[in-house]
Amino acid sequence: MNDVEALLGELVSTPSVNPREGSGGGEAALAGVVRRWLADHGVAAELDEVLPGRPNVVAVVPGRDPRVILLESHLDTVEVDGMTVDPYAAQVHDGRLYGRGACDAKGPLAAFMLAAAELAAGPVPPYTVMLAGVIDEEYRYRGVLGLLDTLPGAEVVGAVVGEPTDLTVATAHKGVVRYTARTLGEAGHTSRPAEAVNAVSLMARVIAHLDATGPEIPGHPLLGPATRCVTRVHGGTGPNIVPGRCEIDVDRRTLPGEDPMAVWRRDGEELERLLPGRIELDPPFNVDYALDTPADSPVVAALCGALAARGGDGGVHGMPFCTDASKLARAGIPAAVFGPGSILDAHSADESVALADVRFAAEVVVDMARRVGVGACG
Repeated sequence: MNDVEALLGELVSTPSVNPREGSGGGEAALAGVVRRWLADHGVAAELDEVLPGRPNVVAVVPGRDPRVILLESHLDTVEVDGMTVDPYAAQVHDGRLYGRGACDAKGPLAAFMLAAAELAAGPVPPYTVMLAGVIDEEYRYRGVLGLLDTLPGAEVVGAVVGEPTDLTVATAHKGVVRYTARTLGEAGHTSRPAEAVNAVSLMARVIAHLDATGPEIPGHPLLGPATRCVTRVHGGTGPNIVPGRCEIDVDRRTLPGEDPMAVWRRDGEELERLLPGRIELDPPFNVDYALDTPADSPVVAALCGALAARGGDGGVHGMPFCTDASKLARAGIPAAVFGPGSILDAHSADESVALADVRFAAEVVVDMARRVGVGACG
């Protein structure tokens, strides 16, 4: 277990907060750490700059077949504000390592790195294994999109995306479309409210409608229903002014088969019927697609078989959160999501992951890479 603790400790102690649109190195220092560790363990790795000063790390373990199994996880983390543990101390208590990114997603990344090192040590795996640590997953997914632009011509037979899934295989997850909606009232003096149109009061009707009315689409067997919720409200300009405008942000989680832009248009038509002429929607500021990978695709089947052989859960599951897997799937690469840790610990004030789970995940990934084409998911 010491190798797990040393590796994950180094990853967590290296800050890699996503700078979003701001300046700063972001993931660069961590990319260097990952590259050096892989090289020290016999895995050839290169940096590929996607944004200025923000590179992906791409490593390759040659196999007997040039076709590729892709292991992909992300380098960036969310901010550290409000954490109750030292975000970079990488302290270990009761077998768990604490710090920002320990769970999301440096624990999965460490598992993939350990697996790559073991595969590189021999015997030669059946398929070539590529490990990619990418930038910007927590914001605009530009790391995985940059990776897709540079993947080699050899066929990618499947991918495993490292995220905290409680050591289960997720072949489906929801997508998302986020947009701002605005009620259009008529400002006035608060001493004569009847002569104005209160945009906050109008928005109260919108919020009540969204809370009471779910999306009209059948649920998914692994994901359940589509959802939507209000995440931000802003209205009013002064204590003695009837507000003329009020706006909200809406988070709509989509299911496989839904087009996010079509969802946004339908929501706009629905809210226009509720408040004719008094509401407008901005174009979405965040769009991601849902995932629905067949359970019998080769890498998924091998991953499930490897888990079952070690006493784990060999079935397939769904996850409510978005991942890079949907971008890979839209490019024609069958993708599943797998890793140590729980999504409940991700982004939390005391984020942590069990070191034993990181080691177990690495062993499962090695087994998967050596058995592609064998086994099936339940």
